[in-house]
This record gives sequence, structure tokens and C-alpha cells, in this order.
Amino acid sequence: MEHVPPPAEELARLDRELAELDARRAQLLTRRAWLLAALRPPAPTAAPGWNPSAWGAPPSGRTGAPAQPWGYVPPEQPSTPRSAQNVLLTLGGLLLTIAAIAFTLVSWGSMGIGGRSAVLALVTVGALAAPAVLLRRGLTATAEALAALALVLTLLDAYAVHAVAAPDTDGLGFTAVAAGVLAALWTAYGLALGKLHLPLPAAVVLAQWPLLFGTWAAGAPALVVGWALLATAVLDGAIALWGKGTGARVTACVGGSVMAFSALVVGLTLSVTASGPFGALAPGALLLTAAAAAVAGAWRAPRGFARAGGVVAGLAVVAAVGGVPAAAVPEDWGVLAYLSVGLALTAVVRTGLPRNAVLGVLVASAAVVGGALAGALPGLAAVLLGPVTLLSDVWAGSPEGFRSALGSTLPWTGLAAAPVVLAVSAGLLGAAYRWWPSLARIAAPLIAREEPGPGAGPAGAPGTGTPEAGGAAAGPASGAPWYAGGRAGAPWFAGGAPAARRRPSGAALRGAAGAGAAVLGWGALLLAGAVLDVPYAVAVAGETVLVAGLLALAVRRAGTGRNTSAAVPVTALVVALAGAVSAGLLSLASEGASYAVLGALTALFAGASVRAGAGVGRAVFAVAATVGATVLTGFAGRSLGLAPHEAAPLVLLVPALTVLFGARLRRNPVALPVELTGAVGALVAVGLAVPDAPFLALVLALCGVLAAGAAVRPERRPVAGYLAAALFVLATWVRLAASEVSFPEAYTLPVTVPALVVGFLRRDKDPEASSWTAYGPGLAVTLLPSLAVAWTDPDWQRPLLLGVAALVVTLLGARYRLQALLLLGGAVLALDGLHELAPYVVQVAGALPRWLPPALAGLLLLVVGATYEQRLRDARRLKDALGRMR
Repeated sequence: MEHVPPPAEELARLDRELAELDARRAQLLTRRAWLLAALRPPAPTAAPGWNPSAWGAPPSGRTGAPAQPWGYVPPEQPSTPRSAQNVLLTLGGLLLTIAAIAFTLVSWGSMGIGGRSAVLALVTVGALAAPAVLLRRGLTATAEALAALALVLTLLDAYAVHAVAAPDTDGLGFTAVAAGVLAALWTAYGLALGKLHLPLPAAVVLAQWPLLFGTWAAGAPALVVGWALLATAVLDGAIALWGKGTGARVTACVGGSVMAFSALVVGLTLSVTASGPFGALAPGALLLTAAAAAVAGAWRAPRGFARAGGVVAGLAVVAAVGGVPAAAVPEDWGVLAYLSVGLALTAVVRTGLPRNAVLGVLVASAAVVGGALAGALPGLAAVLLGPVTLLSDVWAGSPEGFRSALGSTLPWTGLAAAPVVLAVSAGLLGAAYRWWPSLARIAAPLIAREEPGPGAGPAGAPGTGTPEAGGAAAGPASGAPWYAGGRAGAPWFAGGAPAARRRPSGAALRGAAGAGAAVLGWGALLLAGAVLDVPYAVAVAGETVLVAGLLALAVRRAGTGRNTSAAVPVTALVVALAGAVSAGLLSLASEGASYAVLGALTALFAGASVRAGAGVGRAVFAVAATVGATVLTGFAGRSLGLAPHEAAPLVLLVPALTVLFGARLRRNPVALPVELTGAVGALVAVGLAVPDAPFLALVLALCGVLAAGAAVRPERRPVAGYLAAALFVLATWVRLAASEVSFPEAYTLPVTVPALVVGFLRRDKDPEASSWTAYGPGLAVTLLPSLAVAWTDPDWQRPLLLGVAALVVTLLGARYRLQALLLLGGAVLALDGLHELAPYVVQVAGALPRWLPPALAGLLLLVVGATYEQRLRDARRLKDALGRMR
């Protein structure tokens, strides 16, 4: 009979045969291609290629060589070493420059006036004329080197003229004139020899100094110097936009940025230090001119430079216009003048400026508002964090005013305008949140200029595309765009474009405005109380009322629909928590205030958890209420005159309520966070009871009772059951240690025996029950305290009896495959044996050479590393064996 292989084996065999056929076919095709190439006549300039054997492997060719049959590699052509040529030319030009400088400075005095002039004129003219000849012959690099030499020579000529022909002339004035003349000379030279890259950038550099040095030499005031700097910056901007050559434009851009920044610094300094409104008018004119120049340049500048120009223009307008009223009001209130102008800049969206310039102006407006708000941060931080100092002296007595409770040394009178700044900003953001659709329609022209609308034609087509492309801005085809909170049909702002071009949704922007209004309004009221130094009772009550208002805002829904933003309720929740902490700390100055504030906050958060919808917010409210109730129990213990360890059982009232609360809610998502918060409160109670051992044992036992109560619920049993057993055992140990019991077995064995009997009966009825549940608590009650005592027992009887008992337990666990007996007995046996062997180990270790332990450790690591896979398999088998035990 013919053997028919299984389908899988037959399929594998067919795959192998097909692969062999494919490889053979590729080999034959490659050989055929080479034979065809060999039969063609060779190229006249090609060198003979490599002639392979019939089936030999082709050699590797050089990187980047074109593919040839069977590895044919054409010969490489020699290349011109341009880098070496550039190095030689650079070194030559440098040496000639050094020689010219040395000649001018050292050998000048040994020649007459005629010789000096003739030498310098001849060398300079030759250096200027040589590049023209070299360019006609194609020696561009050499021409550049000689042009650099000519530049240095012209500078030396200017120095020589001043040293010989006009030694009494003012240095700054002569430098200004010489820089202007040389800038004109090199501009003409660079335009005449367009292939040279150095002359035009050099002319731009020289053009930076005539006006600056001229005004400086004339002793002009700082304002005139600022105008000179601005005029130079305008010239640089014109060169950057319309100049010839990339080098000249880049140089002009860098120089213009430096000069414009210097002019703005001069104008801002004069405006801020002006003695009155009229004194601020002249610097304001300088700043306004700078702003106009920046906006004018934004029409033709690229996107990044146009935005930077918008930022500069916006900041300059704020400094110019705001500086006049700021000079007429007290120094502390001047920030309001700048803030008003910064907010007024937002009207730029209705102008016809380019979109990028408008965005830059809006960035400047935001920067001004941010700077004004930053000035209020120190005072707001003092209001929030100042009450922390009350922790060191709780209930010392109510202070007279709000500032006394803060313990801050800030100059509050200098922060008089800070609450107004916060309130104005909050009011504007709140208005934006309220009337967002109307504001979005106002901003529509700016957004419409950002991208072509749906159906827009190519750039430059009439009536389509962007205004920058020559067409009318196309708006959205239908629906509300992103800035209004809606969703259009298909344009990019509706989410139909790639993610890189998407913008934040209108709902998100509106939510950010509402969240900012809530935070700033809250901060304005807090800071106003500190600036006005309201009475302490008013401050405490006011902070509590603010928390209530924020909670009311947090439990409200942000709106309906899919475009609703959760920024407002989430921000209100976070701020309410911060305000609650601040109010709680502030109330620590007075006992009555502490109870009133903490009670009110606990009730407010509890009510918010009831009113809030299902989600994270409800859990946060419930947790905050639990924390407040826990703090109230601590206050009660202090009011009763209890010591901290005596008040610990009282603190456990709230954890007990959380256990009952969790049992009532069952699987409600709020139950677990509340119970965990109650567990943290129980840990606080344990920490309070640590100084007194009897109270610590009592608190541990009470915590065990609470854990046992939680273990009644099936979903909490896996964790709470073991925790209850551990707490009961730990309470027993602490109680025995507190009573200075030297024979704990007399107390633990009466508990162990019935516990083991109960565990045996449970295992008899339910063989699948875990050995840890049945026997673990009973064995741990005796073995672990005995082990602790055995480690401090100098006699040998207790360690021996404990070792025998642990050995018996370990053998029983191995015989009946009980995990608890095996692990618990084995651990106790190992630790007991280690206690007995420890003195001998120490003695032997002291007798060994010091190099031997590291050597043995290294050898052990080598052995383990060499047999790592086997050890890993052994560990897995051990884990599986333990896992199969009950």
C-alpha cells in the first residue's frame, strides 16, 4: 500500500520544494543576465569588470555604486579635494591679514606720509580688484579669501586715516562716519560682484553703528539713542525683507532683532521711570513707532517672524499706552493700567491685520494678563499656606485679624491692586464663558483666514483660498465651527483633517474660560480679605462659604450634549478641596472655630456626595467627608483632655462607621474609597496608641474586630479575613509584651488548641477549604510569639522544644499537602535553627580570611548563573507544588 502522509506534513514538503524551485529559478535568471551583459560590446571608457565563475558568489561592491550583473563595480573617479583647498585658502587669507595688521601697527612709523598712503592705497585697490579677475576665471574660493583680506584692509585704512590725517577728531564720531562710508562702499562692491558672499553681510554689520555711535558722540539723551536704535532696526528689517542674498538677510535679521530689543528696553525703561504722564508721552511715541514697524514687517514676513512681530507690537503698545496712566497713579496700582491695555488688545481680531500677526498680538495680550496675575501669586500663596503655622500651637486663641492668623510678613499694602486684578480677570473670563457663541462669531474672521474652507479652490484662485493667497477667506460650509462649540460638516476644525491640524474644540475652550473664572474669582475674594485684614471670624466664615459655593458649582453638570466640557466642575472640585484644607488650617486658632468649620465642611462634602452623579466626583466628596469626620473625632479627644493614646479608640469611631457604610452600599463604587479612607483613619489611631503598649493592644484588637466585620461580606473576605487574623495575633503579642510575660505559651496554647480543632472540623466538612484559613491563625498564635521569645532566651530548652514542634508541623504539612503547615512550620524551624547556629557562624566568620566570603559569594553567583535555567525550572516546579497544596 502506498503511504499517504498527513496533510500538515505534505504541505510542509510542498513548501520546501517550491522554495527550492524559486531559488533555482533566481539563480538561472541571474546567470542569464550576466551572459547577456557579457555578449554586449563594452563601453569605451569602462574598465573590465569582474568575471565570475559559473555559480560563484559575487563580491561586495562599494556603497552607492549602481547595481551591475553579478557584482560588477565600475572604477571610481578621482574627486577634487575641496576641503583641503578651503583650508589652504583660509590659512593664506589669515596670514595675509595678520601681516597687514602688523605692518600697519608696527612698520607704519618708519615710512613717510607718501609711502604710507601709496602702500595702503595700492594694497587695498589690489585686494579689491583681484576678486573680479578671479571670478571671471571661476576661482570663487580664492576670490572670497581676497575679499576678506580687502575688508580687513579697508578697516585698517580707516584707522590709518584717523591716526594720521585726523588725530584730533572725536573717536566715536569718526567711527560713525567711517562705518557709514564703509557700509556704502561694501554694499556697492557686493552688488557689483554678486557671486561673492562676504561683502553684503559685512556691509550690513557695518551699517549697525553709524546712527548709534553718532548719537552717542553727540551726547544725545537716552530717548534719541532709542530712536537711533529703532531706525537701525527698521533699516535691518527692510534689508531682511528685500535684501539680496541669504547671508545679508540673515545678518540683517539678527542685527535688527538686537537693535529692536535695545530700542524697546530704552523706551520701556524711560516710560516706567517717567515722573508723570507727560514724561511718559515721548517714550510712548518711541514704543508706538516700534509697534507700527513690527506690524508693517509682519505683512511680508514668514509665519514665525510675523507672529514674533505681533508679540513685539502688542507688548510695545501695552508699554506705550499703559505707561501714561500708570505714571499718574500710585506705583501699586500701575498694573491695572497695563492690564486694561493688554485686555483691549483682544480687539485686534476685528482688524485686517494678517492672521499670524493677530495671533502674536493675542499672545502678547495673554502674556500681559499672565504677568499681572503672577504679581498676585505671593499674596495668594500666603493666604493658602500661611495657616500651616497654626499647627505648632493649636487652639491658642482667636487672633484679631486675618493677617495675624497667616503669620506672613508680606507688604500687604503693596498688594492692594492684586485682588482687583484677579477680580477683573475672573469677570472677563466669566463673561466669555457666558457669552461664548457671540464671542466666537466675532472671532470668526480670524479663524476663517486660518485655513481654506470646504470647497475652497487652489491658492490664488479668485474668491477661494486664504487671504494671503490672494483670495477671499472661505468660511465653513455648514454647522458651527470648533470655536463656537459645534461641529461643521467636513472642514479640518470639525475633526475631519489629520490630527496635526486639529484645534481644541469650542467646548474645551469655553470650559477653560469657566474654570479660570472660578479659580480667579475664588483667589480674588481670599486675597481681598487679607488685604483688607477682615476680622478672624469673618475670614473663617468667608472661606467656608467659598468652599460651599465651589461645591455647588462642582455638583452641577457642565451642560448637556456631547460637546460639554467637564473643566468647570473638575476645577471647582479641586479648588474646593484646596479651600477646605486652607479653611481647616485657619480654624485651628480657636476651638469653637475648629468644630464649626470642620463640622460644616464635613456636612457640605457629605451633601455634595449625595447630590453628585455617579463617578469619581462622588467618591472624592465621600472621602473628603470621611476625612473631616475623622479629624472631628480627634478634636473631641483633645477637648475631653485625653492623651493621644487615650484618644485613639475614639478615632476608631469613623472607621467603624465606614465598615457599616460599606456593608450598606455593598457593591456601590463609593464604598471601596470610603472604606479605604476609614482604614487610613484606623492607621492614624494605631499611630496615636504606639507610645502606650496596653492601649496599642486594645486598638489593634478593635481594628481586628472592624476587619472581621468587613470580612463578613464575601467581596471583602479574601483581604479582610487575613487582616483580621493578623491584627488579633498582633494584639495578643503586644498585650503579652506589655504584661512582661516570659512564658507566652501558657496564654497562647489554650487559644491554639481549640482553634486547630475548629479548623480540623471545617476541613472535615469542606476538604477544599484553605489550610491558611483552617490552621494558619491557630498555629501562628503560638509559634510566632514563641519564636520571638526564643531569640532572646539564653537557655536551650525553649529553642529545642520550638524546633521539635516546628519540625512536626512541617512534616505534617508535607505529608498531607497542607501549604500553611509546611510554610509556617518550615519558616519557624529555619529561623530557630539560625538562632542556634548564629554564634558558631559568627565565630567561624571571624576566623576566616577576609577575602574568603567575597570569593565564596562570587563562586556561588557563578554556579547559579551557569545553571540559571535549571534553577528557574526548579523554582517553577516548587511554586507549582506549593500552589497545588491547600
